[in-house]
Amino acid sequence: MFTTNTTVLGAAVAAVVLFYLSTILTKTRSPKYKLPPQVPGIPIFGNSFQVPATQQGPWAKELAGKYGEMFTVKFGGSTWVFLNSSRVVNDLMEKRAAIYSSRPPFPMTQDIMSGGGRLVLMPYGDRWRKTRKVMHQILSTRQKDTFRKFQDVESKHLLYDYLHHADRWFSANGRYSNSVIMSVVFGIRSKLDDPQVAKLFETAELFLEQQQPGTNLVDGFPVLAGLPTWLQWWRPRGERLFEYTKKVYKTQLDGVKARLEKGQQRDCFAVDFLNSNKDGYFDETQQLFTLGTLMEAGSDTTRVSLGQMIAGAATYPDWVQRARAQLDRVCGANAERLPEWTDRDELPYITATVKEIFRWRPNIAEIGAPTSLTQDDEYEGYRFPKGTVFVWNAWAIALNPEEYPEPERFYPDRFLNQDLNNGLKGHWAFGPGRRVCVGWNVGEGNVWIAAARLLYCFDFVQDEAHPIDTMRIPQLTKNKAPFPVRIQVRSQAHADLIERTCREAVTAE
Repeated sequence: MFTTNTTVLGAAVAAVVLFYLSTILTKTRSPKYKLPPQVPGIPIFGNSFQVPATQQGPWAKELAGKYGEMFTVKFGGSTWVFLNSSRVVNDLMEKRAAIYSSRPPFPMTQDIMSGGGRLVLMPYGDRWRKTRKVMHQILSTRQKDTFRKFQDVESKHLLYDYLHHADRWFSANGRYSNSVIMSVVFGIRSKLDDPQVAKLFETAELFLEQQQPGTNLVDGFPVLAGLPTWLQWWRPRGERLFEYTKKVYKTQLDGVKARLEKGQQRDCFAVDFLNSNKDGYFDETQQLFTLGTLMEAGSDTTRVSLGQMIAGAATYPDWVQRARAQLDRVCGANAERLPEWTDRDELPYITATVKEIFRWRPNIAEIGAPTSLTQDDEYEGYRFPKGTVFVWNAWAIALNPEEYPEPERFYPDRFLNQDLNNGLKGHWAFGPGRRVCVGWNVGEGNVWIAAARLLYCFDFVQDEAHPIDTMRIPQLTKNKAPFPVRIQVRSQAHADLIERTCREAVTAE
């Protein structure tokens, strides 16, 4: 019988052998290819042990400062090229999106942990197109009005939670963002400190933890996926995470089916999705991960973005005064009414604020998301082989003074320009090219209405004894506050406004 140590040793030996066999004739060694400057690493594993497990933005930003607009790293057997300026991102991932938009293989996080079902990691193909089409039907700009009524109710609930549970502001942000998407997808709302919401954020963080470069050897050396199952020491852990994630998703889908049987289910996307799948194209796993991806993506981005706004307000309060001046002019200096969707044209500073939230500290995808080149390509003297992985270095771009003057400062004024109302212009928060987030308009709307109302009603004050390190706001928080901050209602009039107009939103069905 094999001991654990023997199994791991055997697998490690097999990894080395298979790696060398797979790279003897590798294209990247061919003289016909030329890559950007390569960061020095170690044999076989390359730079896998250099990248931090979390908060990779500062690491990648430092390398960009050293190597310029592009550099190359090796994560195991995979070659990654980092794009460190908007210019090269535009040239390659936007203008040449047809060949720069697939995904590299992820045997652990996609094939095992996700049953091949996560849209974000799917390579180009019929399955990706059909799944994305389904998501587009619910998240497209044509559905804006569908989301707005839920964003209105849930942002009022958010204000009420801030007024009565200010110390739980981070949980309130999570409940708000989750409840909007849950209302549309499943026809139900979320409650503050709902254990199901906590589990959903847990599955998202588990996925992000495992997705970090260098975390899983097999994702760096996809050839290892061909090892006999008994040698795949990573597989049991991946399968446990898959079953746990699937169970969390299935709880929600089973709830829809149970309510349908009782005649108590509201119209929602999940019902339409089930009805449209009469041909059985999407098996249970694909159904669950399609719906689960919507829940995760619709929840996590908004939650983190609102936290970024609060950190920006506490550390750079000057812009808050400019936002308040506009809000008070439109909604009344003595808390006459809440900001509404119909005020959007009169509140350009809030729109600029939302863009700055997305730009300021790109905390969701600090080094972007990897895409795979589908054919050989040449650019400015470099020659890239098919299969090269590309990422936009989000942290380096966002904090580049040549692209954004005083980039560390939270300064919405920088977006008061002709592109103000184009939610994708001026930052890369939703990604470039054909992989742009399909629900970007929903995320932007979530943040806009919440930011307008929170800034109108509350002050955000930094704890001088525990200043916020805005360069180290954690991406993974385990349902804890990402930083200390004091939140207080602006005045009694604002408190009364919240009590008067938001209490009903807490109890609404």
